[in-house]
Amino acid sequence: MFKPVATEDECDVAVLEKVRRAFADALGLSLGDVAFDSSVLGDLGAESLDLLDIAFRLERAFDIRIPRGGIEQTGRQGLGENEAYEVGGVLTRAALDRLAEAMPEVPPAEFRTGMKVSEVGTLLRVGTFYNIVQGLLAQKAGG
Repeated sequence: MFKPVATEDECDVAVLEKVRRAFADALGLSLGDVAFDSSVLGDLGAESLDLLDIAFRLERAFDIRIPRGGIEQTGRQGLGENEAYEVGGVLTRAALDRLAEAMPEVPPAEFRTGMKVSEVGTLLRVGTFYNIVQGLLAQKAGG
């Protein structure tokens, strides 16, 4: 089973390089501007349309299919039968804890009480996409 990594030191260098290249090419940045811990929307200035382009580039580069809405699905997985993902558009503590567990590349302080579902995109890091790619590659390989 694949376990997401929290730091660049834990990464497969070849995979990370391809992920960084997808971001750089999609956003018109130099490779040096794209780090594992770069915030996709904040540091790199990506917009929602850019995320589709990046996902497409990663799918082609790795011959994988990135499910749309995968981060939300991850946040919902593992919640108990009586635990809600959100209430009135605000993530529950259980959902925040589940997202933090699934996204170790994001600093824990960013999973804050009162965070709206619509703000989950602000958490995305280049490392988030690295972890998604590695997880899908592990599934593809049967492990």
